Amino acid sequence: MKKLKVTDKSKCMGCLECVQACSNAFYKVFDQAKSCIQIIGDVKNSNKPLPKTCIMCGKCARTCQHGAISRNKKGVYVIDKKLCVGCGDCVRACPMQVMVLDTENQKASKCIACGICAKSCPMQILEVVETPEKAPAKKETAAV
Repeated sequence: MKKLKVTDKSKCMGCLECVQACSNAFYKVFDQAKSCIQIIGDVKNSNKPLPKTCIMCGKCARTCQHGAISRNKKGVYVIDKKLCVGCGDCVRACPMQVMVLDTENQKASKCIACGICAKSCPMQILEVVETPEKAPAKKETAAV
C-alpha cells in the first residue's frame, strides 16, 4: 500500500510549506482548509506542531453511499469526481480529519500519496512509502 509517512514528527516546525504545496497543487490557492495534510498545534502559542496525514484506513470508502471512493492498484483510496455528490459523509468520517470538501465544486478530495507535500518540506520529514498489506484477521473455528 502506498501512503504518506511522517518520519520524525518532532522535527516539524509548523512552517506549513507542505500544506501550501498541497492546496496549491490541487486548488491553485494557499488555503489550509483545502489541504489534505494538516498541521495541528501553533508554534506561536508554544504548542508543538503535529503533521496529520491520511492513513489509508478506508473509512471514507466504507462511508461513501455513492461508491465514489475506491482503492486503486497501489492501495490508495481515490475519489471518482464523477460519482462524488459532495455530501461530505466521507469528510466527517475521516478519523485523521484530513479530507477536504470543496464548497465551490461540491466535491470531496483526499490525499493520493502524490508526494508534492514531501518535496516541499524543508525538514524532509515526509515521504511516500510502500507498506505491505495487512492480512485479514483469521476467523476462529470452534473446537469439535
